[in-house]
Amino acid sequence: MQQEHKTPSESYFKFTVYGLRYAFRISGLQEARVALPQIKREKKLPVVLSCVEVKHLLKAAHLLKHRVLIALLYGCGLRCFEARNLRLNDLDFDRKTLHVRKGKGGKSRYVPLCDLLIKGLKSYIQAECPQEWLFTGKQPVAGRAGGAFDSRYSQRGVQWAVKQAAKKAGISKPITVHTLRHTYATHLLEMGLDIMSVKDLLGHECIDTTLVYLHVAQTDTCRAFSPLEKLYTPA
Repeated sequence: MQQEHKTPSESYFKFTVYGLRYAFRISGLQEARVALPQIKREKKLPVVLSCVEVKHLLKAAHLLKHRVLIALLYGCGLRCFEARNLRLNDLDFDRKTLHVRKGKGGKSRYVPLCDLLIKGLKSYIQAECPQEWLFTGKQPVAGRAGGAFDSRYSQRGVQWAVKQAAKKAGISKPITVHTLRHTYATHLLEMGLDIMSVKDLLGHECIDTTLVYLHVAQTDTCRAFSPLEKLYTPA
């Protein structure tokens, strides 16, 4: 009986290629010995919240710590690890700036702080009295004996704060911490900021990464509409 040949799944193909690359590397062989095809990733547009949904999200955060954390993620376009790595001395209330140190690719940048966010940060610092890290927690450090702890807020803690606020706010969109960064970039474009300034604020190395937000943003110059809207509208 002739065996039926099935096309391997995408995940099977991916792990086969990765496995071969790893085998070549540990064997000291060049990957060029066998031409391995590139794995094409599906290009998805980011999920973006509306201004109303952001307000509901901030209002739904029960703890002041979580409310300020979510406000920073959205108001400064921070990645999860960037928010966790913030120190008190990264805040400059006089110049209204936040120093994001060693972001993706080790690249640092400055982003503006608005008066509303500064007011919230001051209230949070006065209430919580953080000493070094802006957002603190207590998680065990892997591989260290003696019960050593990392005093930064954990990644899971940041994710939980955003998920719980979204659930309480009744937002049905699939929301992650990075959704707030996507929303930050999209809202800046919709509010009139140019694409190059958005690129710098996000800390992108390449403009192509930032251009995806042009496909999501609804700007006044090219706001999309349905033809049905015009169908019965008098000329």
